[in-house]
Amino acid sequence: MLSDALLCFGASSASMDEPDDCDSTDEISINSIFTECQDVGACISNAAGSIGLKDMPSYVVTMGEHCDWIKKTQESFHPVKISEDLWIVPEWRTPPDAQATNIILNPGLAFGTGDHPTTKLCLVLLYSLIKGGEFFLDYGTGSGILGIAALKLGAALSVGVDVDPQAIRSALQNAALNNVGPQEMQLCLVDSMGNPLSAVGTTDGNVKGQSSHGIRLVAEKEKFDIVMANILLNPLMEMADHIVSYAKPGAVVGVSGILSEQQLPQIEGRYMQFLEGMSVSEMDGWACLSGRKRITKYS
Repeated sequence: MLSDALLCFGASSASMDEPDDCDSTDEISINSIFTECQDVGACISNAAGSIGLKDMPSYVVTMGEHCDWIKKTQESFHPVKISEDLWIVPEWRTPPDAQATNIILNPGLAFGTGDHPTTKLCLVLLYSLIKGGEFFLDYGTGSGILGIAALKLGAALSVGVDVDPQAIRSALQNAALNNVGPQEMQLCLVDSMGNPLSAVGTTDGNVKGQSSHGIRLVAEKEKFDIVMANILLNPLMEMADHIVSYAKPGAVVGVSGILSEQQLPQIEGRYMQFLEGMSVSEMDGWACLSGRKRITKYS
């Protein structure tokens, strides 16, 4: 849990192992890489807090040798098969199946490479839902992977929101890689409460505020046929009513970024009042919960 949270809060990588000089199996060492300019302590504190750790993990910072981290990172990413005709392909790789629906991706620092189980679960759900012409909202868009996939599968409009300007930039760049224009995919920077700060409808990689369709849609409610949020447990719990409010009555809401054993029961209890016909899909210890927004109030 902490490894994944570290990645969400700025770590470039996180690997886990037991220290050789430690006999206790309860003590685990996590090695993470950060850029020099990052506040490592703040990242660890935020990551620990997001998964409910009461105590700050002890840590040691060492300066590593300079090397081409971009090249090293790129070498670790390979095309990911979601279904027979849906692939996530890194920008620097050749699509294994040119006839399939290929989402070209350069994840940069944003979450959403297609390789993480929660992203795969969301993509599989999206693949089963899109029939053509839907309005789709991605709450916590990250790399923009879900929004781009929705459009390539046939959605009419995709709107992505995120609290991180870097994620918005990454999503813009990935939209351009997939020839997705601003009329199809709107991106909106929001604050921690989900209030829109600026909307982006350009694909030049800059976050520019503009009075656009994106801000208007994010400011309004019950406009979307499908709403997905692949984020962390705490915001999923705290923002549940806000996330669901974007969906039309009867529309599908999917939430992920949750661990099957430790966190799923909390999410089921929280979203039961908003969704009916809830179902859960699982992969490698992670879960995705989905259901349809209740038309009548739950009692």
